[in-house]
Amino acid sequence: MSEIKIISPPLPNIPWQDKPVGCTSPMWRHTDNPIIQRNPLPDVARIFNSAVIPYNNGFVGVFRGEQRDGVPHVYFGTSSNALNWSFHEEKIKFTDEKGEPFQPIYAYDPRLIKVEDTYYIIWCQDMYGAAIGMAKTNDFRTFTRLENPFLPYNRNAVLFPRKINGNFVMLSRPCDNGHTAFGDIFISESPDMIYWGRHRHVMSKSDNWWERLKIGGGAAPIETNKGWLMFYHGVVQTCSGYVYSVGAAILDLDEPSKVLHRCSRYVLTPEEWYEERGFVPNVCFPCATLHDSETGRIALYYGCADSYVGVAYTTVDEIYSYIIKYDSLSEDDKSLGKR
Repeated sequence: MSEIKIISPPLPNIPWQDKPVGCTSPMWRHTDNPIIQRNPLPDVARIFNSAVIPYNNGFVGVFRGEQRDGVPHVYFGTSSNALNWSFHEEKIKFTDEKGEPFQPIYAYDPRLIKVEDTYYIIWCQDMYGAAIGMAKTNDFRTFTRLENPFLPYNRNAVLFPRKINGNFVMLSRPCDNGHTAFGDIFISESPDMIYWGRHRHVMSKSDNWWERLKIGGGAAPIETNKGWLMFYHGVVQTCSGYVYSVGAAILDLDEPSKVLHRCSRYVLTPEEWYEERGFVPNVCFPCATLHDSETGRIALYYGCADSYVGVAYTTVDEIYSYIIKYDSLSEDDKSLGKR
């Protein structure tokens, strides 16, 4: 046993299924995937690339709802078991700090992270180019927009679930205004969620076939006694288009721009029909985890083929052991990312 432990409050009602007999993969899929089907709302054709979090005695989530007019927006949902979801039919109504309506032109691929007593929603939007939008809430009734943290072009922003050395810390992936054919993961800090700096490079794409084109942030990192467990996405260009897989790495607790371990193998890749067939085929896109510190159980929520939401399971011990077994670090990974 690796003696790795999750550092977070326990979550005894985490959704869970035991590993199937004969399964040789480090993660296994929920047997009733996809948990969200097509046409979940009258004006929404598809929900995918979405994030969930414990709240009170149940769960809440922010969901990428692809409207029938093709414009994505963020929708709110609730669940008692994190598998069967009820959605508000209207997209989330954001306001500015004065309480006036302030809607993004579009919003997609949201993340949802609690830091101290505040819940933060982060998404990709237009700000004269692809950029990161943010909002905060304490009650999931009012959602107040924050300043855009970075100039265009940037995507895949993921906030750490606690401050590090007194600052908020966020991963992101600088990009261009198209379907980016490049991309590394960077990290930035802020004392107040307004002004961001101390930008550092975390990881580049690699020679591993499944992440040879680009990489980007996924779920909010999970704090453990061995470091931050980070699930991310890696992309390869094939003759049939892009393929998105899920990778895993361990970042230093105090200096998370420093990679301690990086798995050379994917931990989840498109194999099932709902991952291989859809609006954008061959996509497993991680966006959130639920995790229980008592049992070490982890439930990963991921978008499937830009059409569905799936869940996959693992334990912190199993995924850490797999990362260590297939550990492959470059000298650049080991650095603090300063030049």
